[in-house]
Amino acid sequence: MRISRRALMAAGLAAPGLARAQAPVAAASSQEEQRLRTDWAYLQRYAAANLVDRDLPPERRRAVFMGDSITSGWRDSHPSFFETNGFIGRGIGGQTTAQMLVRFWPDVIALRPRAVHILGGVNDIAQNAGPYDPAATKANLQAMTVLAQANGVAVVLATLTPVAEFPWRPGLGPTAKVAALNAWIRAYAVERGATLADYTAALEDGVGAMRPGLAYDGVHPTREGYALMEPIAMAALAGRDPKAA
Repeated sequence: MRISRRALMAAGLAAPGLARAQAPVAAASSQEEQRLRTDWAYLQRYAAANLVDRDLPPERRRAVFMGDSITSGWRDSHPSFFETNGFIGRGIGGQTTAQMLVRFWPDVIALRPRAVHILGGVNDIAQNAGPYDPAATKANLQAMTVLAQANGVAVVLATLTPVAEFPWRPGLGPTAKVAALNAWIRAYAVERGATLADYTAALEDGVGAMRPGLAYDGVHPTREGYALMEPIAMAALAGRDPKAA
């Protein structure tokens, strides 16, 4: 009779090497699951940094970049772009716009920046927190925009960067959904008097995917990808049309 690996593991008889290899993964998964139960929006991620950054001089608080892993990766990839220009990074990997909205006050408004660069929605489309609801995503982006403007913070709304497939959740066909949300973002920026940072033309290959070399997994920009985004962000934060910059 053949005994399955699962049965061996349940009986504590699995190969020690396999058990050791799986233990860190299981522990990390358990820790993340516990955090999601106790701090779903990850308010603690930047809690200590916020205490410091809110007292920075105004020139060091020119803009907060609010977003997900594309924003956090930007800060990690090119920290001097943020430090030199007085930008504060508040990206958290995997986050949806609903989570971003929950932490928008402590991570953005309470820091009293001149502007906020909002880049989010791709994880909504990736269904990181459940089925994608375009109306809910739009409402979250609207709420962040209104909240910022009501508190004297200029808003830069960023289009989602191109994506043809999610490596962690294939088969969702995100290209059309990204294009539709980006079309709405462009229109909403005009409606609210926000500035638009449109990254599509600089990054897209013409059929909705990232151009070769600009993303290491088809989703997250490489250093070369961020280099193309930076002048667009700078122009938008200066209140200029990036195409004329």
